[in-house]
Amino acid sequence: MHISLGHFKKGLFLFCLLFTMGASAQIQDPVKWTSEVEKVSENVYDLIFEASIQNKWHLYSQTQPEGAVNSTVFTFEDQNTGYELVNETRESESITEFDKVFETDLSYFLGEATFTQRVRVTDTTLSTIIAKIEYQACDDKACIFDSKKFTFQLKEDATPAKLDPENTGNLETEDQRSFWGIFIIAFLSGFAALLTPCVFPMIPMTVSFFTKQSKSRAAGIRNAIFYGISIVVIYVLLGSLVTLIFGADSLNALSTNVWFNLIFFILLVVFAMSFMGAFEIVLPSSWGTRIDSKADRGGLIGIFFMALALAIVSFSCTGPIVGTLLVEAASKGGIAPIIGMLGFSLAIALPFALFAAFPGWMNSLPKSGGWLNTVKVVLGFLELALAFKFLSNADLVLQLHFLEREVFLAIWIAIFAVLAMYLFGKIRLPHDSPLEYISVGRLLLGIIVLTFTIYLIPGLWGAPLKIISGFPPPLQYSESPDGLGSSGGLNTNINSNLPEGADYGPHDLVSFHDYEQGMAYAAEQNLPVLLDFTGHACVNCRKMEERVWSEDEVLNLLQNDIVLISLYVDDQRDLPEDEQYVSEATGKEIETIGNKWSDFQITNYKANAQPYYVLLDNAGKKLNDPIAYEPDAKKYLQWLQDGIHNFNNDDESLDTFNENSPSIFQ
Repeated sequence: MHISLGHFKKGLFLFCLLFTMGASAQIQDPVKWTSEVEKVSENVYDLIFEASIQNKWHLYSQTQPEGAVNSTVFTFEDQNTGYELVNETRESESITEFDKVFETDLSYFLGEATFTQRVRVTDTTLSTIIAKIEYQACDDKACIFDSKKFTFQLKEDATPAKLDPENTGNLETEDQRSFWGIFIIAFLSGFAALLTPCVFPMIPMTVSFFTKQSKSRAAGIRNAIFYGISIVVIYVLLGSLVTLIFGADSLNALSTNVWFNLIFFILLVVFAMSFMGAFEIVLPSSWGTRIDSKADRGGLIGIFFMALALAIVSFSCTGPIVGTLLVEAASKGGIAPIIGMLGFSLAIALPFALFAAFPGWMNSLPKSGGWLNTVKVVLGFLELALAFKFLSNADLVLQLHFLEREVFLAIWIAIFAVLAMYLFGKIRLPHDSPLEYISVGRLLLGIIVLTFTIYLIPGLWGAPLKIISGFPPPLQYSESPDGLGSSGGLNTNINSNLPEGADYGPHDLVSFHDYEQGMAYAAEQNLPVLLDFTGHACVNCRKMEERVWSEDEVLNLLQNDIVLISLYVDDQRDLPEDEQYVSEATGKEIETIGNKWSDFQITNYKANAQPYYVLLDNAGKKLNDPIAYEPDAKKYLQWLQDGIHNFNNDDESLDTFNENSPSIFQ
């Protein structure tokens, strides 16, 4: 039988292609999970998840900035039915580094990681707890988004386990850092409250009281110390009361609740208006009268009631600050409100106690005056700016797109611009004294505020604004994710010209997110298809889009010669119930859109990492070998050109190479 050179070349090409495909397409499983149960006490257990991470891969932690990579997420079936969670899932110490792609700090684990969830069993007949982990892992070329299910068997005859002291220390490190952060912020807030018209003038009155009441210097110092301790006790009791009423665990859950965020948005706006002089928030005057009468008794009891009188009389200034601190601390859960009140009260108590003990120091204090009201007004502007963070939280949870990034930044720019004008003396508010000139300190503060305002402005055009990272909505939660001045912003006005089921993706590329719709359009236009398996939080996917797809020759092909179908494997939207199924390839329950496209990739291409690119003709047959992460733009361009060349030449050998088209599961 005669074999021509052309047939020999085709046969050799097919052999190499099949060999390469077998070598490159594989199911990646870089994280191996094990689990165990440890009994802590009679009805308390620790559910322990241990991850063994392959070399060069990293697993992301539970806490990541909004709009960045996917966090590791734990869900527990039938929670509060027979058992309840005790605090949050703890994790071993992670590594935190700045990521150039997402332009923020990301936390991850190398080698191994341990997660521990403590549960309290309320139903003695409960024997099993089912948990699910959803996680993302990446190396320098690919990412995977996967999930695992665990069934924990609770053994009644188990003895309480001894916790590994070293591991316990690691798990507590993050909580300790968080509490220190709350304490420091609360301490600084206490000093800010000290410099308000309701508190600062009380210092000389207090000094006068102790000077008259104390018979000796030693007695004066002792009484001053007890006075300071009384202030701390009063505010710490307030924090304890908040924790007791709401529960240490439920406070953290409230922080993501829509109504919680809306209510505190309104509260902070009210606090801000009060600070600006619209009205005063005061406790009933009868409370202050009764407490004053108790303070006249003298002795330690009288000193305690004097400290309580200070808290009540100064409430119109300290109340908004205390309320804001409790809200912020509540979002951390646990004993955070107590830690917050401890820091706040120490800052208030220290100056009062020190000046009461050493009256001579009073000569170094500045005199009361209009500057006190200025401090109060500045705090009001800061309260107002913070309020919109809570409104933004509610908007993000509901995905209403009412307070998108540009609107949020425009509001902040307006707030801080007006604050700068106020500091420069261009605006007067109620209770402000006439201002003939501004002090050097006020001028410098005004310059700082004005500089910050100017810094915010480029954020409207897509600047990341790292200084306030975490406050505004993420970049993609925006009217124009590429910035107001980009062509992406222009395209929002011509979406009516898009094919059905498509939208604008990176670099304004027309992108489909459903396989069938994209393939139908490709057949209609007689164009090849680039199947892009990607993820919203896939770091290497973003690198490819920003560094490779942006190259002129590559971008030209993607714009004019190819139909792009981007399938997001981490899309958390639920599939309709009649479209949910159990994967034949993995045995997993396919419940979300992301699950569906991940299973589609595994079933048809025997790969589960992203990015992953497949060139198809419009009948679903592969045009060349799929590739994964390829940072070399020239190689990626050559791969695209080869696939398009095969499509245009309609090489019949490709029909033999891949007889079956990818299938969509029902």
